[in-house]
Amino acid sequence: MKKILVYLVIALVSVLISYQLYRSSMPFLQQVDLRLKDTRFRIRGPMQPDPRVVVVAIDNKSIKEIGRWPWSREVMGDLVAALARSGAKVTALDAVFSEPQGIGPDAAFSRAIEGAGNVVMGYFFRSDEQKMDPEVLEQIGNSKVKLLKIASGVASVPLNEYSFLDGNIALLGRKARSFGFFNAQSDSDAVFRRAPLLYLFNGDVYPSLSLKALEQYLETQPMVDVAEFGVRSVSLGQINIPVNEKGQLSLNFYGPSGTFPTYSAVDVIKNRLPEGALKGKIAFVGATEIGIYDLRPTPLDPVQPGVDLHATVASNALQGKFLMHDSRTLGVEMGIMVALPFLLALVLAFVPSTVIGIACSLGTVALYCGANYWLFSRWLLDMSILYPVLPVFFLSVGAEGYRSLVVERKGRYMKKAFSNYVSADLVAQIMKNPDSLKLGGEKREISVLFTDIRGFTTLSESLSPEALVSLLNEYLSPMTTIVLEEKGTLDKYIGDAVMAIYNAPLDVPGHPEHACNTAIRMIRRLETLNESFKERGMQPIEIGAGINTGDAVVGNMGADMRFDYTAIGDTVNLASRLEGLNKLYGTKIIVSGTTKEGGGHEGQYRELDLVAVKGKRQPVAIYELLLEPSPIQVPFAEALARYRARDFAAALAQFQKLVDAYGDAPSALYVSRCRELLENPPPQEWDGVFVAKSK
Repeated sequence: MKKILVYLVIALVSVLISYQLYRSSMPFLQQVDLRLKDTRFRIRGPMQPDPRVVVVAIDNKSIKEIGRWPWSREVMGDLVAALARSGAKVTALDAVFSEPQGIGPDAAFSRAIEGAGNVVMGYFFRSDEQKMDPEVLEQIGNSKVKLLKIASGVASVPLNEYSFLDGNIALLGRKARSFGFFNAQSDSDAVFRRAPLLYLFNGDVYPSLSLKALEQYLETQPMVDVAEFGVRSVSLGQINIPVNEKGQLSLNFYGPSGTFPTYSAVDVIKNRLPEGALKGKIAFVGATEIGIYDLRPTPLDPVQPGVDLHATVASNALQGKFLMHDSRTLGVEMGIMVALPFLLALVLAFVPSTVIGIACSLGTVALYCGANYWLFSRWLLDMSILYPVLPVFFLSVGAEGYRSLVVERKGRYMKKAFSNYVSADLVAQIMKNPDSLKLGGEKREISVLFTDIRGFTTLSESLSPEALVSLLNEYLSPMTTIVLEEKGTLDKYIGDAVMAIYNAPLDVPGHPEHACNTAIRMIRRLETLNESFKERGMQPIEIGAGINTGDAVVGNMGADMRFDYTAIGDTVNLASRLEGLNKLYGTKIIVSGTTKEGGGHEGQYRELDLVAVKGKRQPVAIYELLLEPSPIQVPFAEALARYRARDFAAALAQFQKLVDAYGDAPSALYVSRCRELLENPPPQEWDGVFVAKSK
């Protein structure tokens, strides 16, 4: 629970940092987010625009045939007239004719505009001071938005406002159907992704060229709903255009330049178009020739003609395919910014390693990006990609920092502390769940194994120090490996002796059997070692093993400067005594009754004696663990029963048979005891318990 709370706190801090960055609108982060959003268009690919919207291009072909731009007003008049003859319902001019060319040319153009009756002329606002013709201002003033729904308490419409404009000369504007501005506004990285539909001028709201062309095409006036925070919505009849508070529409781009049905202006003038190509359509007239420089970098084309932006607005509206970027999408973004890091924090709290943690974080980011793209392509939600991912990034950094500095530091300490005397499996469990390890002292049931080399003192006197150390290393290495493979904990080396414990520091199910397996494997491994020793002219060695199972106190014990993980208590002492009894009985492995009960290896035990070891009053039953079942077990048990029944003569005879037939060392010991007891009968209260007076 503590770990979960830590990760949740890191998630909360990550959310707060990300929220502040979200509100600060740092240019760098905004540009990164915008570029990531641009990728969605490239993945989606081109989309079919509305067929009712076309572009009439002042392109390279037209300039080569007609002459360089700007053209004479007579040519422009011919173009407007040709569009009307071709059946275009609305002609929107993405150009301004602010300077007179002469009475004749201007009049010709004016007559063509009047004859067409469908021309929406363009103009643009500017910030620098400009002399303006009152008649032009009056003409343009007639195109302002007349249907305004302003919420109570709104003193002024919160839109970008301009004080000056460049308009068409009065003669041309007198016969125009309406007017619309064609200002464009790029993002901080100079890429055009939005189209301003509304601006303020002299306190009134004015529509863009695309919005005014739609008004004429749909024959309905736009209504602007204004709240305290800005524009709430723009509607044209049944079409609701989802602009932001500044009256800007996020453009749902269809593709690069040429995606819209595009016709050369010269072909329109010279009537080269297929029959009905322009009938009933909105024709946006604008320059696409590179040399004219009316080009805008967009997410899908670094040199997209500006006229395509107006066409995109109109097509989005007619198809109803708007990118949704308003208060609703902002709310969803904020919700995801909170939900993602907290959910990931709950996952990371249970993740065992840095690699998996990073994989989970990357998976979360990939999942969100996939969902973001699906919402974009399916529902046209224009949601941020970067900002909901930022708290995930901060959480990942914080979580991995915490894991490295606290959790894995503790784990590295544990690994270093235990790897030399705990099996790799147990170390892995400790690293996976450090809280399962209780450092310090605790009482728990364990199995304890002691082994010792027989006659080591005599052996050490016959070898040089170097040879003795080499022999010990050659013996102890495989024995230690066996302990670790059987999930034991190597407690210590005591000269030539080995002490191992099982079921500590972590639980080891079936620990008595693991201890018994260790002893048997050690004896068998020693047989191989002895063959190697004999081949090198060295003296073979023998070992004895003692195993006991019971409660003991285990933990890190020692001084501040040095401590070891070990076990203490009667269970440990008895295991040590059992190992020593092998010398008396001539056996290799002696186990206690508690070990026999859980030690497995059924059919491989024989009871040796009831012994009161040194330091203990209560006798314990001890058993020899044989390497494999033996025919000696049943007759030995029968002889032992006669011995305890005080029938020493019969027991002597049966034990002697076992000595003669098998050379059995425990039987030889009992032969000696029986003879002594026949000569000196025990007292009446004798219970068959052997008192071991030495270790």
